[in-house]
Amino acid sequence: MRYFRQFSHNVTLLGGGAASAQTVSACLSLAPDLVAVDGGADRALELGHVPQVVTGDMDSVSDAARARIDADRFVETPDQNHTDFHKALQVIDAPLVLGVGFMGKRLDHELACYNTLVRLPEKRVILVGEVDICCHLSGPLTLSLPIGTRFSLFPMAPVTVRATGLVWPVDDLPMSPWATIGTSNETKATAVTVQADGPGLLVILPRVHLAGAIAALAPPDR
Repeated sequence: MRYFRQFSHNVTLLGGGAASAQTVSACLSLAPDLVAVDGGADRALELGHVPQVVTGDMDSVSDAARARIDADRFVETPDQNHTDFHKALQVIDAPLVLGVGFMGKRLDHELACYNTLVRLPEKRVILVGEVDICCHLSGPLTLSLPIGTRFSLFPMAPVTVRATGLVWPVDDLPMSPWATIGTSNETKATAVTVQADGPGLLVILPRVHLAGAIAALAPPDR
């Protein structure tokens, strides 16, 4: 992409949805490079943070925010065939992205973000909400979690899933959005493994396990 930006550290990508100061601060402690998506620039400034990059179609960012952020930090992506979240992930390259401000508020926007997770499986992204986190399963995953942790699997496409360490067995189980899903399962072991035979499976966990999810998804040294 013409405006490609590369980061050596994990990135916090801040959108215009629900994002408390505590959640943003928690994400920045784990992903210190801040990129704002459109109106997320205003939210960043409200919280005392100046984003390193602001991207999107710029229909929501205020004139006041533009005045406070250096012009060379703005990367405008006017393509209306993709959401600003989708375009932001294409603009930046980072070991892992924490997307905050994309869950909550408008349901249609939130659903579009889950669609993007599946459409860009090569990106390591965790959406961070006030209650839960969500990521796309792009390959076999092993997580260390306390016994009794809520562990949900939601298919965005037909997939066959195998998992270990869960109370309700998932053993070569066909799942699809219009048939069997795997929400509200629970861990019965401290190590949980999950894999699917193709793209399209979302993993949903309580937000308290964000650091563990980051460790599990971390790429090899680049």
